[in-house]
Amino acid sequence: MKPHTPKPTPEPLTAAAPQPSLKLDDQLCFALYSTGLALNKVYRKLLAGLGLTYPQYLVMMVLWERDQVTVSEIGERLFLDSATLTPLLKRLQSAGLISRTRAQADERQVIIALTETGRALERPARAVPMGIFGAAGCAPEQLGSMKSQLESLRTNLMRHA
Repeated sequence: MKPHTPKPTPEPLTAAAPQPSLKLDDQLCFALYSTGLALNKVYRKLLAGLGLTYPQYLVMMVLWERDQVTVSEIGERLFLDSATLTPLLKRLQSAGLISRTRAQADERQVIIALTETGRALERPARAVPMGIFGAAGCAPEQLGSMKSQLESLRTNLMRHA
């Protein structure tokens, strides 16, 4: 059995540090949350023609990058557990976009593969990122910088999760 390693705790505030506000508009979490809601509304419009929800679109992007992956590999890429992924994958299978088969080497693993219909959906999906870019109203460098900052923030937060 592996010894328990405690997770790091955030640095405490010093007396000289400003005290955090409880005002809603001062909260990073609310800025991220409300931005996520706005982004999801734009995605909902862009994905309606493809017949996909945003989480389904994420799964499809993983598969368009690399077909025939395990459920756990998809979960790792998307930061989702199998309890969240399984119903989503079943809906994609019902829509004829993916197949789910047990791995021959290890029956506990389920391999997710694109069907021809799922593979064909990649072409019209290529318009989605440009739709997001247009809706954001930002320069490409600005969006790239924000993405890098968010990835760094996610990494830091995951250490304390």
